[in-house]
Amino acid sequence: MNTLQEIADVLKRLKSAVIFTHMRPDGDAIGSAMALSRALFMCGIKNEVVNEGEIPQKFFAFAGMENIRRAPSQEAEAYICVDSSDPARLGELQPLFLAGARQGKLTVNIDHHVSNTRFCKYNFVHPCASNCENIARLIQLLGVQADALIADDLMIGMITDSGGFSHSDVNGESFRAAAYAADAGADVSKITYEIFKKQPKARAAMYAEVISSLRYELDDALVIAVVPRALLERYGLKQDATEGIVDFGLTVESVEVSVCMMEVKKGQYKLSFRSKGAVNVNEVAGVFGGGGHVLASGCMLFGGVEEIVDKISYAVRQRLPQ
Repeated sequence: MNTLQEIADVLKRLKSAVIFTHMRPDGDAIGSAMALSRALFMCGIKNEVVNEGEIPQKFFAFAGMENIRRAPSQEAEAYICVDSSDPARLGELQPLFLAGARQGKLTVNIDHHVSNTRFCKYNFVHPCASNCENIARLIQLLGVQADALIADDLMIGMITDSGGFSHSDVNGESFRAAAYAADAGADVSKITYEIFKKQPKARAAMYAEVISSLRYELDDALVIAVVPRALLERYGLKQDATEGIVDFGLTVESVEVSVCMMEVKKGQYKLSFRSKGAVNVNEVAGVFGGGGHVLASGCMLFGGVEEIVDKISYAVRQRLPQ
């Protein structure tokens, strides 16, 4: 693996780049990409950020998000992946990325997931509360003076992936990176409101329905929230409206693992896992071809609700302390 200084030295020599983020992007993916994009522009490096799908509406409260594209608009000498553990996480952009790598484009990987496969020519993978911590350090090594735009982007990622600096992997490094962003002008009050607190009435109603029908398994050590596609359609909501549901389960005293099952289409569910620490949910998700962090991971499963609940319960039961 490369050092972050080596990554910085590689980036400084670029004239153009495309920055890739993972499918169904969260705050850390978007924050990492946009902060790095701004820093590269300030270094005179032409670049653009791409993502295969729709950007959650809440992020458009912040400048520059409208510039994220579905695919590159021009050729670039380098492909940079942020907050992505493997090429499959790029979704529909994976073939484009892999083709570019085969054609000799310089590839760079900057991530914080323990499940990262080191799939680029240059890789920096440092597990921490948010990948924006890694990006904050990289920007400093690039010699860029962070402005308010970079500061907001970094803070968006730090706040979202750390659960408002409440997760067990938050440490002094996390707060030093946050202080760097705050000193550069990050609007913490606006970020907290737009990302965590603000929601339409329809989302509040949907949330209430899901929470009122939580399923408890394994003597209440496991809780599962099921979000049918029909429920989202009834309220006129998109998939990003389910963000945060999985975190509610961990507020229940007996719960060690919380899961949100969102129906993507008939017979297909996107699963998000959260753990208080007794169970490594990266291992649980790994059983089903997914991964992420020890305390927060995800995967995709196919089948009926009861079948999937049984599979999850068995995988978690195997890893609960006896």
